[in-house]
Amino acid sequence: MQKVIEGKFAVKAMKPAKKTYRLGSSPMIFAPGVVAWAKNGYGFKRDRKNMLEVVTTGWSIPEDAAKALLSGAAPFKIEGEVVVFEA
Repeated sequence: MQKVIEGKFAVKAMKPAKKTYRLGSSPMIFAPGVVAWAKNGYGFKRDRKNMLEVVTTGWSIPEDAAKALLSGAAPFKIEGEVVVFEA
């Protein structure tokens, strides 16, 4: 979106679109349980790096999305055995 100011163009900064992430379960891993465990661990400063690694490598999601989920900045919902959130 642009608007004209005294004959010059000023570009308004737009927020990047949020992406929806779906963290699925497997026969050996129950995603809602792992996410709850990781959110709890993320509350301890010394464990944050490890909790981020579990979530980012376990589901191949970007670190910024994992930080949003684990810090509580991105609300999530549980659909059966899947954790769904936007970041």
